[in-house]
Amino acid sequence: MCGIHLIWGKGANQDSIQALVDSARHRGPDQDAIYSPWAGLWIGVNRLKILHPGPDADQPLWAPDGKSLLILNGEIYNFQELRSLLSKMGIDFITQSDTEVLLHYLRFFGPKGLEKLNGMFALIYVDLINKSVLVARDGNGEKPLYYAQNPDTLVISSETGGIAKIQEHAPDWEQVEHYFHFRFPSPGKTFHRGIREWKPGRYSTIFRHDTFRWDTIPLQIGILTPTQESFRDALKRTILNQFHADVPVGIMLSGGADSSLLYALWYQETGTQLQGYSIQVEKKYRSKYADGDAAIRLANQIPINHRVLEIDQTVFFNNWDEYLQSIDLPIGDSAGFLTWMIGKTAKTQVKVLVSGAGADELWGGYQRHAAFLRYWEQYRFWTSWSTTLEKLPFGREWKKFTSGIRKNPNQTFLNFSALQNPSSELKGDYERIFNSNLAEYKRMLDFDRQVYLVQDVLKIHDNALMAHGIEGRSPYLDSSVLGIWQNVEDPALLSGKPWIKNLLRDQNLAWVADRKKFGFGLPLREWLSEKGEFSNRVFSTLKEFDRSHGEKFTKPVRQLLRYPEDGVKFQFLTLYNLFLLAEWTKLRRL
Repeated sequence: MCGIHLIWGKGANQDSIQALVDSARHRGPDQDAIYSPWAGLWIGVNRLKILHPGPDADQPLWAPDGKSLLILNGEIYNFQELRSLLSKMGIDFITQSDTEVLLHYLRFFGPKGLEKLNGMFALIYVDLINKSVLVARDGNGEKPLYYAQNPDTLVISSETGGIAKIQEHAPDWEQVEHYFHFRFPSPGKTFHRGIREWKPGRYSTIFRHDTFRWDTIPLQIGILTPTQESFRDALKRTILNQFHADVPVGIMLSGGADSSLLYALWYQETGTQLQGYSIQVEKKYRSKYADGDAAIRLANQIPINHRVLEIDQTVFFNNWDEYLQSIDLPIGDSAGFLTWMIGKTAKTQVKVLVSGAGADELWGGYQRHAAFLRYWEQYRFWTSWSTTLEKLPFGREWKKFTSGIRKNPNQTFLNFSALQNPSSELKGDYERIFNSNLAEYKRMLDFDRQVYLVQDVLKIHDNALMAHGIEGRSPYLDSSVLGIWQNVEDPALLSGKPWIKNLLRDQNLAWVADRKKFGFGLPLREWLSEKGEFSNRVFSTLKEFDRSHGEKFTKPVRQLLRYPEDGVKFQFLTLYNLFLLAEWTKLRRL
């Protein structure tokens, strides 16, 4: 896990590339370097040493003939398989690192070799003979990559903050509308005009800094028949693979189904205890936020070196400013703060943390998935009667469900996904992402895989952990598991995570499988309702944000900023998100 950087063109110089490297030192505190392969091109890297920690694997890693070099952020999980092939071709290896394997693989197979990679990665491969640069990002979007391009200069970096420091980029306030509804900027955009996200699963071989075109890394088509047994076997192999490192590994244990199953299978296969980290809220909230208690119960059943982090408003404010300083982009999800707190606690003990990220998106674990399936299975009833039923006094969830129903299933799911129903104009930016070749329910899961997973869950995972120099891994996104998911068509197997829950029952963890799902987040509604320090600061910050920036925002955003007290009951999530954005904006003087 690292930070990778490139500047090409008139703006390329030693000071600028050093500024990018310095801005991302938290991503790779173990080693950094800058280098100019030719006049007008500079690259830089921050290395977090996970595999082969010795200096032989430091980056940039050079080919033996001196004609090419590689900088890599991420892990290639099938590097041993690729290494075996290359050894048969006569390649001698100096290290045990995946970076060296990938360097040789790209030397021989070029961009075509990207198709065979199983891993999370963002990479820059420089060919000094052709004077070309290959840039690529993994298909799941696990590793971040951003770029800014104008006729004079191309800048690429693992974070937006460094780019914004060396170039002037005005704030993109149009993204606040997307953030207000979906928790993040429009896919591909950031809060800085001109700084774009490199799309997941895309690569480009660049010969000139002022122009390049996207090419797509084809998805590896799953070859295994999708059954409970093939899913179990693939997940076990993935766990043994992804829990491996040359440094200490731990797990974020939420007490929910996904992380509990990962650890249970790991311990069953190896008998080795790992460090585990869980969040526990104040006692008075635990009936609603019960994940901490569940994680403690799991730790009493399966041996684990367990640490529980107690979170209350005092802990929150004692760490808030440091958290704000560390995040590259605000994501409207309080899970970001909790993940960051786990990283801060874990960094003295581990350098890799495993999580259950991806399971809910792929296997139908969210309430919006159940809601959409209910809507789709009784489509005629709901589309005919939703307007009437919306008026019934059945609470927030009922109102959210009935008010979101439309005849267009894609628009219905967008309403279910958003914090509040977006306008038709805003929906247009997302409609093109839906894969019309998939059946309706799986199309919605695939949308979450491409959007919510990438823009929320994985951004938080990377940003919050890398702030402390920790690599995050997500076994449920391994290509072997994803390949099985590709071949599943039956909605019953994609709703409520039945295979995951069945495996939990096999591990004598039926109580985990049968638990009600709790969202991973702060008790925001409760904190905002108490009229204490938290609500006072949130409300005052939002009102000040309206006075300083309100003219840039739409009417619904301004209404909540001006009268935040009115939003506590139904819009408590949005209140926190706007608070985060306001404080992040103020800190950066935007």
